[in-house]
Amino acid sequence: MPTKVTVWNENRHEQQDEQAREVYPDGIHTAIAEALDSKDYDVRTATLDEPEHGLSEEVLDDTDVLIWWSHIANDEVKDEVVDRVISRIHNGMGFIPLHSARGSKVFKRLMGTSTRIKWRHDDRERLWVVDPSHPIADGIEEYVEIPEEEMYGEPQNIPKPDEIVFIGWFAGGEVLRSGCCYKRGKGRIFYFQPGHEEYPIYYQDEIRRIITNATEWATPLEGVTATYGNTKALE
Repeated sequence: MPTKVTVWNENRHEQQDEQAREVYPDGIHTAIAEALDSKDYDVRTATLDEPEHGLSEEVLDDTDVLIWWSHIANDEVKDEVVDRVISRIHNGMGFIPLHSARGSKVFKRLMGTSTRIKWRHDDRERLWVVDPSHPIADGIEEYVEIPEEEMYGEPQNIPKPDEIVFIGWFAGGEVLRSGCCYKRGKGRIFYFQPGHEEYPIYYQDEIRRIITNATEWATPLEGVTATYGNTKALE
């Protein structure tokens, strides 16, 4: 069966910011979904202003990997939906927060920190592969040149990643752990930094390849069903 992917986007910049609307006239979620449509995935999109933010119990139960882009409306996501998403991640759903989704309620709760960084508009990024053997880096050269990007810099207030796949270097001299892997419960999480709304980063072939690889990596695996709570003795 094909991997079932939901691409979620708050979809506010595209409505309010002319430059973002010119770059992503159909929304960031559509650009990402188009990249995945070329693969054997069952892809749907959802946005903030849909009922239940497009993330009902039925949708999440039918989602293997949730890709998430958000920024200016992070606080508008209802807590009951956040609880629902986090529960599904712990039960095995993959989660890929992109760029400014580091400030989303979901990612901050999963990390247990503020996830804050330093930032600056209008920079250039060189995304270095630091783990060439990692499946998320499959098919990527030694580095990816991103001509225009928003700078995110260390210190980044996140827990130590289980794995670091990419480190971003910016023309202003800053660096960032730009591709970080975590596990929470049975769910795999990949935070990926590139993707400011004013630049066509999600049309770049290498970035699309990385997101596709990450989707494959985050797809749930069959495994042991954990038992929690009070249990009877086996012996």
